[in-house]
Amino acid sequence: MYRFYVEAEKITKPVISITGADVNHIKNVLRMRIGEELTVCDGAGMEYHCRILELASDVVQAEVLEDRPSDTELPVRLVLFQGLPKKDKMELIVQKAVELGAAEIVPVMMHRTVVKLEDPKKEAKKLERWQAIAEAAAKQSMRGVIPRVLPVMSYAQAIERAKQMDAAVLPYEHAEGIEGSRRLVQSLKGKQEIGIFIGPEGGFEDAEVEKAREAGIWPMTLGKRILRTETAGLAILSILMFELEQGAEGKEQA
Repeated sequence: MYRFYVEAEKITKPVISITGADVNHIKNVLRMRIGEELTVCDGAGMEYHCRILELASDVVQAEVLEDRPSDTELPVRLVLFQGLPKKDKMELIVQKAVELGAAEIVPVMMHRTVVKLEDPKKEAKKLERWQAIAEAAAKQSMRGVIPRVLPVMSYAQAIERAKQMDAAVLPYEHAEGIEGSRRLVQSLKGKQEIGIFIGPEGGFEDAEVEKAREAGIWPMTLGKRILRTETAGLAILSILMFELEQGAEGKEQA
């Protein structure tokens, strides 16, 4: 069933008005007709099963047949604290992190970060671009929530934010062996919000790892191979997506 997004504050029942570029897409690309059904998502976790009532030049009116929470979200909020990488790598990271279930993405300035965003206007444009990529990825992967890309934080700010979470991890090549990582991942089941810290090109400074440890953030290894910054976050997100989603199903069956 075709899926469209309408901002939560613009959704009213029993009829939802779809406006903007989606009107042309519904009428002229998909060639949908009155009486056909579609799904409207508010981007905040609710879905509405609807039937088209009217196709006007600038609006599509759809009757709500049923509303329900989205079933495509993980049972835990995964927040990716990504050390700001060079060039366009952040665009790839944002896109794939959203597809893998991240609820929030936070660009972080770290000691070995090469990129310097000192111009507020340039930073705002980058943030707008990253958010647009997040929204497109959420729609493509049928997410029930459109993840936010937050403004760039300092490492100290990111540490303080992570202290408010149930748990946080930091993939690090000198951490305990892979069995320790497996135990750590298993211990994350049942948590509500988990932070993931990924270093920039060149990795973390030893002092940054120590600060993370002091804040209760657990270093872990992803294996014997050194992963690029754009690979490491996607690797741990994939692991957590599989393990935590599987755990939720097991809980429901029990």
